[in-house]
Amino acid sequence: MFEKQIKIPDPEEVVAALPMPENLKKIKAERDRLVTDVITGKTTDKLIVIVGPCSAHEQAPVLDYVERLGKLNEKVKDKLVLVPRIYTNKPRTKGVGYKGMFSQPDPNKKEDILKGIYAIRELNIKAIGASGLAAADEMLYPANIHYVEDLLSYIAVGARSSENQLHRLVSSGIDVPVGVKNPTSGSILVLLNSIYAAQSGQVFKLNGWQVKTDGNPLAHAILRGASDGYGNDIPNFHYETVMQVAEGYEKSGLKHPAIIIDANHSNSGKKYKQQIRICEEVMQNRLYDRDFKKIVKGFMIESFIEEGNQSEDIVYGKSITDPCLGWKDTERLLMDIAEKV
Repeated sequence: MFEKQIKIPDPEEVVAALPMPENLKKIKAERDRLVTDVITGKTTDKLIVIVGPCSAHEQAPVLDYVERLGKLNEKVKDKLVLVPRIYTNKPRTKGVGYKGMFSQPDPNKKEDILKGIYAIRELNIKAIGASGLAAADEMLYPANIHYVEDLLSYIAVGARSSENQLHRLVSSGIDVPVGVKNPTSGSILVLLNSIYAAQSGQVFKLNGWQVKTDGNPLAHAILRGASDGYGNDIPNFHYETVMQVAEGYEKSGLKHPAIIIDANHSNSGKKYKQQIRICEEVMQNRLYDRDFKKIVKGFMIESFIEEGNQSEDIVYGKSITDPCLGWKDTERLLMDIAEKV
């Protein structure tokens, strides 16, 4: 049985009620261009780094974090395109627990999706103004993406969603780069099929409408590691796996071959400090092989003000979901990556 609780307005109504200011639209358009140019290969001397907390559970520390990132951007902008992670939906393996700001704008209170929608629009608008950077978020629920799509320069499709038909179809209509993660099984074929669907024009039903898309040529791969049937992590950031994906790209005829390496999740076994070592190994492989360098376009890194995580929101700037690198390590790592580009 479904109990109707709150009537949620259409995305057009919400966007009209809380629009992005015109001056910030110009900033966002420029950030879109920078990310797109790396994905398409128009820019070859920069890497994209999508970096920030596992989940954005509270406005103040997230804005504090992105302001720091904006200041750091001035030091690394010639080598890195920084994209803050402002992830407002949290997938849960067993379907219960904190599901992110979209569903629960206050992690200590009950779900309030309408309030959550306005909260994440406000957060993203403030973040662009505070940092000069436009963010990335995960498309966990495809029907909801239009509430925030105009605010984002990068959208990710998670490992549990990459095989879902609606995620693939909605990705085909998005105008910014969409990174599709490999499924938890690690199947490269499934990953490439997902990208193929996202790059293809589609006709389907969405939010009460039959819609038509032209395909998104900016859809690309994110390698986040895999898990076997016993829950053991299987990293896939190593040279051999990356080149297998590159070979698959070549055979498939997909546009703009690109790989983002997710340094956490099953690549690190959620041992957050390992993200530093993983990024260093990938940067070394970029020096070793120009084909590897050509296809690896950047990183995803989970990072917040304070390292680690906590079960309740007590320590300011510390993740309440997966553990993250602290700011000092993050700053050092980003400077190191920039030096090696």
